[in-house]
Amino acid sequence: MSALVFAAGRTRGHLLFERNIMVYRRAWMTIFSGFFEPLFYLFSMGYGLGHFVGQVHGVSYASYIAPALLASSAMNGAVYDATTNVFWKLRYGKVYDSMLATPLAPIDVAVGETAWAQFRGLLYSVGFLVTAAALGTIHSWWALLALPAAMVVGFGFAGVGIGVATFLRSWQDFELVQVVLLPMFLFSGTFYPLSVYPVWLEWIVRFSPLYNAISLVRSLTLGHVTGYCALNAAYLLTLGVCGILVARRRMAGLLLT
Repeated sequence: MSALVFAAGRTRGHLLFERNIMVYRRAWMTIFSGFFEPLFYLFSMGYGLGHFVGQVHGVSYASYIAPALLASSAMNGAVYDATTNVFWKLRYGKVYDSMLATPLAPIDVAVGETAWAQFRGLLYSVGFLVTAAALGTIHSWWALLALPAAMVVGFGFAGVGIGVATFLRSWQDFELVQVVLLPMFLFSGTFYPLSVYPVWLEWIVRFSPLYNAISLVRSLTLGHVTGYCALNAAYLLTLGVCGILVARRRMAGLLLT
């Protein structure tokens, strides 16, 4: 997906992606530490609480929430990298000021950082998917597409995260990011089906980016693949592209004026 982003946009974003790899080559544990949070949720909720819940939609509770945690893992990796790192480079490190003194343009920065944040989300997803498969929570060969789906999820949230980062004014503004992410994580069908909601609220949740991500990954891991999966993917891809375009315009205004 990252390669496709670079090719489609015909940008030099790959140069920024390579820079990030060099920066993190001695700090990989910082990245992989994010893999453990969804794993703790899987053991505590899926196997702990799941003992009392029983089955949901014909599968064990652990199997039901595992794909949701996989999608959430891709989201967290992409969002936290896109917001925190981009904000620091933009407001404090002044990294992009020096980059734009080279042939790099704002679109190159936006695409490169999106691809890197997406890659970080993918790393989280790979570790979690291997663990989930070893625990027997995968029920279909369609799950082979779960990693490409996680890349789509990461792209969507990375693009949005970078766009949001350009609007943040101080570290205190990150509290607003948490105000959005935490309720979305809890109420987007992660731990229980939408049928528990009133009909009007159910339709609101259906427009949540994380709900679309969870719906896509859950359909693949449980083998319930329909045309709705294509809509989920299109929604997330559109979200990512819009985020990149917003980031490009904002960076041009902040750095080139």
